Amino acid sequence: MSEEKLFQSRLFYIEKRFQTGRSGKQLERHVIMHPGAVGILPVLNGSQVILIRQYRVAVNDWLIEIPAGTLEPNEEPIATASRELIEETGYTAGKIEPITTIFSSPGILREELHLFLATDLTPGPTALEDGEDISLMIVPWDEIRRMISDGEIKDAKTLTALMYYILGMRTKS
Repeated sequence: MSEEKLFQSRLFYIEKRFQTGRSGKQLERHVIMHPGAVGILPVLNGSQVILIRQYRVAVNDWLIEIPAGTLEPNEEPIATASRELIEETGYTAGKIEPITTIFSSPGILREELHLFLATDLTPGPTALEDGEDISLMIVPWDEIRRMISDGEIKDAKTLTALMYYILGMRTKS
């Protein structure tokens, strides 16, 4: 498989790759190469979840999500999770545990997304980055279930983390 970098941004780059099809023909593919990211499910006192409401340019809409962020170079995912939780919510976690790792859109995107559960939370000030327009939502579990069934939560990482928790698959063994 040959590769050619087509575009480079601060956070990702796009490669042109070729895949040999069943016919033997070379099929052109474009892949967004991303350094990886984290999503954090902050559970407050076991009875509520801290979500964020954030404007996303890519979908031109406000989404309800768990806090999340991109890995910095040479940064371990758990360190990114701790940093992003504080930046976006102001909360510091006494305990952060891995839930699972997913690929959110593997047809075009090479982003490994590490999901974590954050508990023993202590409130503090946020440290939002320029361009982040975020508001906090502290939501009880019965409301979370309603929001999922009503389609209010559309973000894949958020749905995955919530479902892992609701189904009792809390953390990796």
